[in-house]
Amino acid sequence: MSSVQFLTRLPLPRLAYHRISAQNPGVVFLSGFRSTMNGEKALALEEFCRSAERSFVRFDYTGCGSSEGNAVDCLLGDWKNDVLTVLDSLTAGPQIVVGSSMGGWLMLLASLARPEKVAGVVGIATAADYFVTAFKQLPLELRNEAEKTGQYKMPSKYSASGFYPVKYDFIKESEEHCVLQSSIPISCPVRLIHGMKDDIVPWQNSIKVAEQLESDDVDVILRRNGDHRMSRSDDIKLLITVVGDLMHELTKKDVK
Repeated sequence: MSSVQFLTRLPLPRLAYHRISAQNPGVVFLSGFRSTMNGEKALALEEFCRSAERSFVRFDYTGCGSSEGNAVDCLLGDWKNDVLTVLDSLTAGPQIVVGSSMGGWLMLLASLARPEKVAGVVGIATAADYFVTAFKQLPLELRNEAEKTGQYKMPSKYSASGFYPVKYDFIKESEEHCVLQSSIPISCPVRLIHGMKDDIVPWQNSIKVAEQLESDDVDVILRRNGDHRMSRSDDIKLLITVVGDLMHELTKKDVK
């Protein structure tokens, strides 16, 4: 296991991360909403990259896991800034960005902001535009209540309380980062994996992302029995295979 380190970026909170410095293209893993860098997919990818002698970074967003700050006070734009800071400060050369759920949305935003750094992306249950879409599907009275109180209790089976408190400002600010209303000008290879039994982000969301991308090199892989987390051993084997294949393709193209 690599040891945890901290990225200092005054006046912002420090970010906790693990890094392997090796060959490129490397891998940067982006976890989901309120998840940490210690999830099964992140650890499996780290082990794969270590054995393949490839660079790898996993980290915690501001206010999550071992990083400093308060997650409740963060906006999606803050976490996007975390991703860009990690790409700029902790990686050198082309990277494959792997994003799970909300991390898949941030993966797309990072690709748009740093096309010279992102050589390929792999999304798992990519939750592009998710918070905005889910909020708009709520009954009007719940939306009005969230606007009035400034907070929305977002249901989640992954929270001990059954919900995550989400500020109304978080939902509104997330609208600035939506990507699905028009063409997505990403030209690198894209691989999207999605479980068809995902009860949080519908698998059709990955199809919509694929349709909007400008890249000609886009594959969507649907797992009929896959759930949202895609953390079963067979799901992780698939992820490793997809990342490994993309790494091989990019290396053949002499990405330097």
